[in-house]
Amino acid sequence: MTIPTLNVSPAAAAQSYARIDAGDGREKEDFSFSNFIQQAVGSVVQTGHTADAQAIQAISGKANLTDVVAAISHADLALQSAVAIRDRFVSAYQEVMRMAI
Repeated sequence: MTIPTLNVSPAAAAQSYARIDAGDGREKEDFSFSNFIQQAVGSVVQTGHTADAQAIQAISGKANLTDVVAAISHADLALQSAVAIRDRFVSAYQEVMRMAI
């Protein structure tokens, strides 16, 4: 199993930080960590529901098999990514807890 990675250049990160600092037309609360996690989990759940709906349509003979396989593969990848991110968070938390104060 490979863990998906995200490569961000320093220039792109600096531009994103500058946009966030300037407000970018949105409220600062939109960029909170808890909102990010909530949206990410919601996206994974929605992807799972879409795959379920496609599978139900396939069972009833109303769906294209290619669409069903694509939806299930997408849901599987989203779930694997969420689990990998969760594992990284747990590992980081454990590392912080091991630090001497």
